[in-house]
Amino acid sequence: MTLYALACPAAMAAGITGTEHWVGNGDVRIHLWEKSQGTPEGKPIVVLAHGSATAGRESFDLQVPGKPSYSLMDRLAREGFDVFALDTRGFGRSTRPAGHMTTAQAKDDLRAAVDYVLTLRGAAKVDLVGWSWGTQYGGMYVMENPDKVRRYVSYAQMHVDSPDVARRRARIDFFRANAYVTIPEAGWKPRFTSMAPASVNEEEVVDSFAKAAVIAEPSSPTGPQLDLATSLPMVNPRLVTVPTLLIHGQHDDVADTDGLLPFFAQLPNPRKAYVIVPEAGHMMHLQKGHLLFQHELVGFLKAP
Repeated sequence: MTLYALACPAAMAAGITGTEHWVGNGDVRIHLWEKSQGTPEGKPIVVLAHGSATAGRESFDLQVPGKPSYSLMDRLAREGFDVFALDTRGFGRSTRPAGHMTTAQAKDDLRAAVDYVLTLRGAAKVDLVGWSWGTQYGGMYVMENPDKVRRYVSYAQMHVDSPDVARRRARIDFFRANAYVTIPEAGWKPRFTSMAPASVNEEEVVDSFAKAAVIAEPSSPTGPQLDLATSLPMVNPRLVTVPTLLIHGQHDDVADTDGLLPFFAQLPNPRKAYVIVPEAGHMMHLQKGHLLFQHELVGFLKAP
């Protein structure tokens, strides 16, 4: 476990520090990035599950010069949470298997990460936040481990008829033939404008994300893409029994009311909410609607 001084002046001024953890899961090493303000012990714990293209730290702790509000981890740390973002196998700093990795394996990596955090902090439950593909392995984890999750936030959740998922189906043969794909820096940027107007983005944020992503993911696994194209639905809403927030951007090409309101209606816990955020698409936490997204997320997690 290694403690790092952060390069972000705003985070350092606020007393927020980052800590790197490594979690063993069989022959796989899972990377965990933690942010906390002051002493982490005794604080409520949030675990963040990343999407299908890039790792946890680059997704949730993006440091944009002059624009510190875009780090979701820093915001949660300032709100009094002890925040962890994992890299599942195949991503970021975690072990990269030679062949395809699967959503089920990512769920198992999340299980190992949560168990590690609960033991580390002597806690009984975490709050879980899943983004995009993270709503699939995150939702699968919640179905199997409701006793370890206090509240669940599913944002930018795909469904079987999502427009973007339909585009992935056209590439099934490519995904099957290639366990990893190389994405150049410019290739990380179109996700910000797929069905979302350019006006919801800030150029400096898009550039910062692309630069961070191409370093973290010299090659990105296609196993998640293959599963999304062939295995949806992977989450049964009737088995997601904890308090749940479904939230997505107005312009998301993966999440929409036609596909998700039926899912929401079947969630059995009466403590549930469905929120749509304007000025946001699939990259909601890195677009102009990010402050409203953070407000809704924090409000759900901190409500009595």
